[in-house]
Amino acid sequence: MPPKPAAPAAYAESSIRVLKGLEPVKQRPGMYTRTDSPLHVVQEVIDNAADEALAGHGKRIAVTLHADGSVTVDDDGRGIPFGPHPDEGAPVVELVFTRLHAGGKFDKGAGGAYSFSGGLHGVGVSVTNALARRLEVTVWREGQRATIAFAGGDVVEPLALAKVSGGERRHGTRVRVWPDVKYFDSADLPRHDLMHLLRSKAVLMPGVAVSLTTEKGAGKESDTQTWLYQGGLANYLTQGLAADPLIPLFAGEQYAGLEESENVAEGEGAAWCVAFTDEGALLRESYVNLIPTVAGGTHEAGLKDGLFAAVKGFIDLHALLPKGVKLMPEDVFGRASFVLSAKVLDPQFQGQIKERLNSRDALRLVSGYVRPALELWLNQHVEYGRRLAELVIRQAQTRQRALQKVEKRKGSGVAVLPGKLTDCESRDLAFNEVFLVEGDSAGGSAKMGRDKETQAILPLRGKVLNAWEVERDLLFRNNEIHDIAVAIGVDPHGPGDRPDAIADAAVPGADAGGRDTRAVYEPGGVLHGLRYGKVCILSDADVDGSHIQVLLLTLFFRHFPRLIEHGHVYVARPPLYRVDAPARGRKPAARIYALDDGELAAALDKLRKEGARDGSWSISRFKGLGEMSAEQLWETTLAPDTRRLLPVGFAAAGFAATAQSLNRLMGKGEAAARRELMELNADAVEVDV
Repeated sequence: MPPKPAAPAAYAESSIRVLKGLEPVKQRPGMYTRTDSPLHVVQEVIDNAADEALAGHGKRIAVTLHADGSVTVDDDGRGIPFGPHPDEGAPVVELVFTRLHAGGKFDKGAGGAYSFSGGLHGVGVSVTNALARRLEVTVWREGQRATIAFAGGDVVEPLALAKVSGGERRHGTRVRVWPDVKYFDSADLPRHDLMHLLRSKAVLMPGVAVSLTTEKGAGKESDTQTWLYQGGLANYLTQGLAADPLIPLFAGEQYAGLEESENVAEGEGAAWCVAFTDEGALLRESYVNLIPTVAGGTHEAGLKDGLFAAVKGFIDLHALLPKGVKLMPEDVFGRASFVLSAKVLDPQFQGQIKERLNSRDALRLVSGYVRPALELWLNQHVEYGRRLAELVIRQAQTRQRALQKVEKRKGSGVAVLPGKLTDCESRDLAFNEVFLVEGDSAGGSAKMGRDKETQAILPLRGKVLNAWEVERDLLFRNNEIHDIAVAIGVDPHGPGDRPDAIADAAVPGADAGGRDTRAVYEPGGVLHGLRYGKVCILSDADVDGSHIQVLLLTLFFRHFPRLIEHGHVYVARPPLYRVDAPARGRKPAARIYALDDGELAAALDKLRKEGARDGSWSISRFKGLGEMSAEQLWETTLAPDTRRLLPVGFAAAGFAATAQSLNRLMGKGEAAARRELMELNADAVEVDV
């Protein structure tokens, strides 16, 4: 006889648990750090030492790997303050290591402890402490030595102070941490990655000595490596190249002065070194305030934009481009190795581990410095410029020839495209995209603001038909659905219709979401005629716009499921608000866009913290996309490097679960279920009417 199932637990007030202190980190460590190894929690301590050097208060960072598995990071910075906090009462050094969102890097204005830093949220070393069996801190500051120790994030040896003797007169912070292996897949630090991190810190901070000492146990001598570069991006890049560069390295460095332009604060800028090679593996590294951004971001996009604009300008000036060849940014960037170090006053990263920079202004910042510098260099060295132009033109010709071969495999019969479609020039699925835009007025702004090489615009009039229960043979009675199908080149189909064969394109790759947007579909599949790599739904940021999104997503899921399955459908996220902010502290006047009310509140709160008084800013609410100028629509919604584009996929439970949910929401016979859903959840929804 099977055991009787246990009675479900009661859901009452006592069921709600409030996590305190560092408990959230211990419960879900993967939300705060990488858990494959303890490297990232050690890096948090190293980054703090690097921020002191970046601020000009340190010349030495020493890391020691002890035989017992612990790691020590020692610097000669100012030392973490250890006096009582004016509001909290507890010693500041204790707060830094035991309290999430406690740190000295929030205020980047005048008088702040750090103008530029990688640390932003006051989370890093508290995460290190939470995931450590033991952590010891020693601070030398103002003629005193302070010590404190923690275990599992809790204080086990309270703060102790002692006056230092004359021989010990120094300043700085030493942190020794024993990572708790239960939180990590492996207890071993990847030595190669650690050495790479330390060497890059030395390269990016000329004059700062960075060392790594490895203890080898009792009776054995320790091994120490030290990196010290008095100037070094070029040397660093040269050592890592797999092939000789085609032309001399292009290196530069520029930072904003007192003559600030819009959205650029004093001290912001970048240092870069670029090498072009016609073969071999590429070396690409980027940093923001010394933090490695392994997933790139808007600063890398700025470098790409600046390089492309400068090289294209040189080619056009000297009339080097053969007839019929069209250049794309990847033709220039595809053979570029680089090291890029950006300084951004208030960087916005994607996630706590800071692998990707999202700050929109960083693209304009880096591009604005790189482009004129390269243009000047190329025109001063015309011979090198011509060599580079030859490489870029070869890349473009190779790409176009590969696409022509693919086109020959396609059928010659082409349907007449809708008259209201403003098509793009490219036929490369790796780049081209179509925007289904709500309304003719918004379509007009999008046409003016788009990149005509890769972006097509199809305006839609009114709301699309709810196609959930429409028979496939009757779909084309609706003109809007007919135009969408003809424009994208795919006929309506079901989830089981003709499987799609995929051939490798000339430039295989994936988008930021890991989806293959560069596949070319061979004859025999329902996506063979696909004309765009991305089909993007672009509607207003209000309730009506959301309704149109739902209707289009219903259409694609029900009658074009292969588009979603292969990752070709996206939803664009235009902003609902624009804030014109005044100058505050070191930050100049700026335009800030907010996606919704939550982002608006966060933006205003940030302005207050930066010193702007209430009411000194102006807020504009976009009633629709048609109210945006072409420039605004490009900057916020169309530009590939700064827009927000959400990929559409099936629910985690799969196709069937998604179909069940959509049937409940869109089916004509499901009114009772929808009414029940609204009655249960109405209080949790704010309706914008």
